[in-house]
Amino acid sequence: MIVNKLLNAYKTGIPIDFIRNEITLDEQTSYKIQDVLVKKKCALFNEEIAGYKISMTSPETQKLANTNEPAYGTITTSSLLKSTDSLSLTNMNKPLVEPEIMFILTDDISMGATEEEILAHSKLTAGLEIPDSRYKNWFPNFTLQDLLCDNGVMGKVVIADEVAPPSFEALAKIEMELFYNGEKISEGIASNVLENPASSVAWLTQKLAKQGKNLKKGMVISSGTFISPIPVEEGIYEANFTGLGNVNILLKS
Repeated sequence: MIVNKLLNAYKTGIPIDFIRNEITLDEQTSYKIQDVLVKKKCALFNEEIAGYKISMTSPETQKLANTNEPAYGTITTSSLLKSTDSLSLTNMNKPLVEPEIMFILTDDISMGATEEEILAHSKLTAGLEIPDSRYKNWFPNFTLQDLLCDNGVMGKVVIADEVAPPSFEALAKIEMELFYNGEKISEGIASNVLENPASSVAWLTQKLAKQGKNLKKGMVISSGTFISPIPVEEGIYEANFTGLGNVNILLKS
């Protein structure tokens, strides 16, 4: 029932009421619902799993869902965009923007891998995540179970050119500036992401290992936002990351 309601929201673009209004679910059950939703969505729209996104990687964002650890959602092929692409807001609900470092895996990653293994088998790109939800008035009103059932409020992920990763220590010091139509609107540093984005991906490997899953070669991992999420408007969003370059997306009606 829950999966069908969320799947119908994908198909029609009509948002639904929060799942919590119907039933209370624990984290494990909510992730299982996410798995079923992703499988059915992939079958319906002829998609494949392309990676994962990590949410709530700072104390500020964890407070939004009253939790003390991150959460993940599943990236599917239709969610991936390239820098300089355009994205229509017509079929979206209430999207946000989050500047993030993307990890592109160059090899399979073992279950519960360390930061060192992750960096040894990854390329990095400047990235933007455009989270969105199937719920009415979802931000910032969701609970953890709402977020997990709705695939971690997966919307779109924008990736740019791949570069070799810096050292673990240097990675935490990467700075970011976010611009909207050429005007700087925010800034952040990689240490805002669970102290280091590689640690965020390591958290993901450990979380997935508990479910018998691991990260595969070619997957895209959206490692967590440098800033608190910002509701989007039509226009160009661009993020510049020291050592990684820039990424941008045109949002239009």
